[in-house]
Amino acid sequence: MTPFLQLAFTITIIILAAKIAGYLSTRIGQPSVLGELIVGLFLGPSFIDLTHLFFITDKHLHEIVYELGELGVLLLMFIAGLELHISELRRNTRVSAFSGILGVVVPVGFGYGMGLILGQPSDRAFFLGLSLGATSVSISAQTLIELGALRSRVGFALLGAAVFDDILVILLLSIFLAVIGGGGGVMHILFVVLKMILFLALSAGFGLWVLPRLTRFVKKLSISQGSLSFAIVIMLVYGLAAELIGGMAAITGTFIAGLMFSRTPEKSEIEPGLRAIAYGFFVPIFFVDIGLGVNISTLGAEALWIALAISLIAILGKLIGSGIGARLGRFSWSESLQVSIGMISRGEVGLIVAQLGASQGLLDSVTFSAIVAMVIVTTLVTPPLLRSSFKLSPPTKRVNPLEAGS
Repeated sequence: MTPFLQLAFTITIIILAAKIAGYLSTRIGQPSVLGELIVGLFLGPSFIDLTHLFFITDKHLHEIVYELGELGVLLLMFIAGLELHISELRRNTRVSAFSGILGVVVPVGFGYGMGLILGQPSDRAFFLGLSLGATSVSISAQTLIELGALRSRVGFALLGAAVFDDILVILLLSIFLAVIGGGGGVMHILFVVLKMILFLALSAGFGLWVLPRLTRFVKKLSISQGSLSFAIVIMLVYGLAAELIGGMAAITGTFIAGLMFSRTPEKSEIEPGLRAIAYGFFVPIFFVDIGLGVNISTLGAEALWIALAISLIAILGKLIGSGIGARLGRFSWSESLQVSIGMISRGEVGLIVAQLGASQGLLDSVTFSAIVAMVIVTTLVTPPLLRSSFKLSPPTKRVNPLEAGS
């Protein structure tokens, strides 16, 4: 088969398997994302190794699937921002800040202690802690959307906490690399902070004052699906700006882009199209691709025990840190538990930090394999735990101010 036919075959299998697995998952009372993650493991090198079957000759096939999946997570976070309203997030700034900051500090401390117990030098132990501090809220966002709980107090707090988490992890990582590299010092750290502030200021300024006018202008043009195409372009621009200007994760940028579009009247026009594109094609590829990059069979006995220990402290670190933070923000115990569970998943963010550590020689092969396993464990346990927590305590919904006034 030609490379294109190989890609077409692979995408066909991925989407079909994802939808079947998602349906079966909902039949047993679990979110569809859980089934999509599990089927990804079966299609990956741990079992079938879909992208390396005997008739697959394209060496770049897995890379292409990965990039398509990355577009999926950008769309997912854009839709999550589109469903919210910026005024609602402001009401939860206190709880988001406490939960996001303590949700980093506690796991980093736990990871640092684990590293010392494993006999690692102080710098490697601290980097292990940083690997546990990251959060990928995309898995939780999808679960909350399925539960109809994204626009609840917990949903607002969770997404806000993820922004604080992203900022703090990037800041700590930059400080750490500057210190061990022996260069940059205080000026480098200040530069990192200024880049973040610049991105947030530019994204807010453009989104509040320029974007509404541009959106109205595009809508008047006789272009097929002009508003939808414009929204996708702005989403990608915000993602690029988050990485290139702010030094932050692209998903943070696309989430902010969604927040900005949620203020425009064109929201109702672009949301159905974005959902169709995302959930019909890109998002299933993203969830399945998480499993395609993991090979469980490479975990030896030593790495397996370390992986179990790291996974346990990774889960406890978020439960304790983010949970206490939410309580300090005056959430109830049940709401605090829901927020902390939503922060457990490390997803692609945890893998990015781990890969950086491996490339810098800060993680040996055993520890790197253990962290990859931890990412998979935390990603798999988050959806069912979150669903169970909402069964015990239903979400407290809030009304969009724009909807209330209409």
